[in-house]
This record gives sequence, structure tokens and C-alpha cells, in this order.
Amino acid sequence: MSGSKSKVCQKLLITLAVIAAIAIVAWQFLPDSDMLPEHIASGNGRIEATQVDIATRIPGRLQSFFVAEGDLIDAGSAVAEMDTDELLATMAAAQATLNQAIEARKLAEAVVVQRESELRLARAELGRIESLVDKGHVSREQLDRARTTAETAEAALQASKVQVASAGAGIEAARASIRKVQTTIDDSHLVSPIGGRVLYRLAEPGEVLAAGGKVATVIDVTDVYLTIFLPTAQAGKVRVGSEARIVLDALPDYVVPAEVSFVAAEAQFTPKAVETRSEREKLMFRVRIRINAELLEAYRDRVKTGVPGDAYVRLDESQSWPEQLEVNLPNG
Repeated sequence: MSGSKSKVCQKLLITLAVIAAIAIVAWQFLPDSDMLPEHIASGNGRIEATQVDIATRIPGRLQSFFVAEGDLIDAGSAVAEMDTDELLATMAAAQATLNQAIEARKLAEAVVVQRESELRLARAELGRIESLVDKGHVSREQLDRARTTAETAEAALQASKVQVASAGAGIEAARASIRKVQTTIDDSHLVSPIGGRVLYRLAEPGEVLAAGGKVATVIDVTDVYLTIFLPTAQAGKVRVGSEARIVLDALPDYVVPAEVSFVAAEAQFTPKAVETRSEREKLMFRVRIRINAELLEAYRDRVKTGVPGDAYVRLDESQSWPEQLEVNLPNG
């Protein structure tokens, strides 16, 4: 019996030791732990990042895709390309129209030169006839005909100048059409406005998309944050820029430095996913904890969204961080 009791006691001691170890871990990392200092507020949430949907401005067939889900890309990287055969044909027609307008202006300018020559001749002839009329060598009828010829030549010159202006307007219109088509062709090359990770491919080559059709979603790995909810007593002590820490469930041994980037102006009921039933009866303030962009750039290949974790906010800047919340980052 004594041996049996001894084994029971050993099992009990082992169980108590395990419970104690779990309690220590909970004290170190769980935001609900009562053993956190009073100047440290905590909450839980999931890592989020700014997402950008890349969509086509024009309807058409998706021709090529250049990235895969999970790829890290830079701002301006090509993501996909729409079919441009029809646009290239339109561009060729617009270029032909431009060439035609240029030739029309050249012809109109040549006509202007001709009309100027005719007008000079008509005015010279009018001057000679006017001098002869004064001497009585020609009739008034010849003078009238000379004046009419000069006026007609002047009117023809003005008309030819209008044709030059019209041809110039035609050139500008053709160039505008070319710019419009070129802009559409440029819009057919879909690029990422941000650097980040390709989260989803939403279309495949060969699919016909409407205007605004989405082809991919990219997350900005330099704009990462975790949203928590704090009660009024704690939220009132939090300001934008307050120092914070993040501990991820997937990497519990590391402590990531962060700061408060947003504090809600109004209280709200917290989502069921991040608090207990009793806490749902209380109004809380939404607080966003953002990780420094330069730090994220250094670890951009490790950034993943959706990872659960805990965030800690220092309510009193005169107090130091607990030892278990000192910054500790992975190497490389």
C-alpha cells in the first residue's frame, strides 16, 4: 500500500509541476494574465495588413499572368497583361489618321503660298490699271474687274489659311486619339502600386473580364498591424504613438516592438472572437498596434497575415517594460 501511495504522490507532484509550468508560461505571454504590471494593457487579435486589389480598368481578355500566390513583388512590378490586339489595330488606324492630317496640312500650306502669289499679282495689276485710269487709257469697267480679281484672290488666301488651321486641328485630334489609345494600352499592363506579397490570384489567362475586374490581391508587408480592444480605464491612458509589443502564437519566444497607430474615438462592443462572454457586456475601445515599416522591410519575407497573437501597450511611459516583454527578434 505504501508503494502505491508513493506512486500516487509522484504522479500528483508531476501534475502540479506541469500546472506550475503552464502558469509561468501564461504569466509570461497571455494578455489575460492577472500577473501583468498595472501599467501594461493587453489584448489579443490577428495580424492584418493593408490589402490592395489590382483590377483592370478596361474590359477584355486576360492574356498573361506574371506572378504566383505568395510571391514577393516590388512596387511597379508587372502582375498581369490584358490582350491588346484590338487596341494595337486602333492605334494603327489613329496613326494613319495622323499621317493623313499632316499631309493635308502640307497641302493647305502649299495652297496658301499659291494664293499669296495670286494676290500679289492681282494687287499689282490693280495698281497699274488705277494709274492708267487716271490718265484715261483704260475704262472704269476694266478697273472694276481688276478690283474684283484682287478681292477674290484675297478671299481665296484667307480660305486657304483656314484650311491650314483646320488641318492643324485634325493633327491635334489625331494625336489626342493616339494618346487615348496609348493610355488604354498602358492600362492593359497591370502593375502593383505597392510592394508586398501576392495574396490571391483572382483570374487566369483566357478569362474575359469586365471593367473593374479584379485579377490579384496584394498585401503591403510594410503596413502590418494587430487590432485589440481595451476597456475605458485603460484606453483613456493610451495615446497614438504609445510604445507597444506584439507576441505571436507562432513565435512565442520573440517579442516584436510596435506602437499605437490608432485609438477609436467611440466605444463599441468587442467582437466575440477576441473576448469572453462577460467582457461582451462591456464597451471597449478599438486600438490598432502597428509594427514599424523599417523593421517589416528587414523581415518582409517572414510577414504573414492571419497569425494570432497578443499585443501589449505601456500605459505609463515612466515605467519600464517587464523582462519577458523586452524586444527579442529573430536573427536575419
